[in-house]
Amino acid sequence: MPREIRLNAFDMACIGHIQHGMWTHPRDRSTDYLSLEYWTGLARTLERGLFDGLFLADVLGVYDVLGGTADAAIRNAVQVPLLDPLLLVPAMAAATTHLGFGVTCATGYEPPFLLARRFSTLDHLTRGRIGWNVVTGYLDSAARAMGRPAQGAHDNRYAAAEAFMEDTYALWEGSWAEDAVKRDRARGVYADPARVRAVRRPGLEAIHLVEPSPQRTPVLYQAGASDRGRAFAARHAECVFLNAGSRAGVAALVADLRMRAAPRELRIFVGATLVTGRTEAAARELLEEYRRHVGVEGALAQSAGSLGIDFARFGMDEPITGESNAVTSNVEAMARAFGPGWTKRHLIDSFVLGSRQAPIVGSAAQVAEALIAFAAETGVDGFNLSRTVMPECIEAVVDLVVPELQARGAYKRGYAPGTYREKLFGAGPLLAAPHPAAAARFS
Repeated sequence: MPREIRLNAFDMACIGHIQHGMWTHPRDRSTDYLSLEYWTGLARTLERGLFDGLFLADVLGVYDVLGGTADAAIRNAVQVPLLDPLLLVPAMAAATTHLGFGVTCATGYEPPFLLARRFSTLDHLTRGRIGWNVVTGYLDSAARAMGRPAQGAHDNRYAAAEAFMEDTYALWEGSWAEDAVKRDRARGVYADPARVRAVRRPGLEAIHLVEPSPQRTPVLYQAGASDRGRAFAARHAECVFLNAGSRAGVAALVADLRMRAAPRELRIFVGATLVTGRTEAAARELLEEYRRHVGVEGALAQSAGSLGIDFARFGMDEPITGESNAVTSNVEAMARAFGPGWTKRHLIDSFVLGSRQAPIVGSAAQVAEALIAFAAETGVDGFNLSRTVMPECIEAVVDLVVPELQARGAYKRGYAPGTYREKLFGAGPLLAAPHPAAAARFS
């Protein structure tokens, strides 16, 4: 019996997310992203397909590394314009019952006090279906938007994130005791002051403004695959998101992460793009149709920003050199994929559908078998599925691939009860020891 595969949709509150140029396809509806109906419709489709969650990426800057301007990003809608993803969650939660929501928020640009309140609010409004993808940021344009000349050094951003996490744990777990709220109408006592305390840490003195929520600490995601990122994940993350790569490479990362996090359990997801149909021929035809809409300039703009390298400075066959202070794991992945002398031509040739992520293409049965085999060989728990042409790419997974996975005993036929954390791990709604959040809890 194959292991159960878990699926998240990987999306962003924008037009162009990962597969650049797909918005130009005549059937694509991503330009409807300003409508709540677009997002509630997506949420309902994902819940119909028994997806565990919708994983929403976010950035706070623009991709302005290519040629030193944001022109290419703006022209091609490369993650700009971009909405605040947190504000979409309540509407989607109201349209669903079980779907979880993992939302990206950076640690470097606001006080922990404010972020903690927003996530506690969402945990209440979703009835315990919210998660936080913890990121440290990678765009200098985001730093400048916040009044800083540039972002901090890569490892320093993680060091600052450690303190940020401790602050949020203290607020979520340590300010209100579980029994603080009395709601005693007869005595006129809503909460017992003796069971509420101020958090006092360097730079923070406050009572958390929100009473204990179903999960207290949201489900914690993390997506850094650098050595420093993996150390951070081993201490804090419950779910880790890895970029796709060779099966051997992913398996090595999975083994390393699980070893570092032991004895805590991790759920590990890898990014994937699916192009599928009722037959292999139909899927191949769809792939070629999509490829006619690939936006090379947009893909270069995002790659330049995420790698921290201005490709406009290099000829097509000139080896790419220079240090990066952006997503160092992406730079490392490029060297693994193409060798130390990789070039802009190598990069452009890898843009199958407007990104470096090569799609899994085939009939629904072939795609299901490929996902099962990948999970078996690497040890991942599931996949974060990036979009191509919306909504048909998600509908194809729900209507075609999910039944094939179910027929092979590799996918659930219903949701487990409880919060997002309970659905993912089968235990209680709160983080347990040895996670550091549990040590902060006011008992």
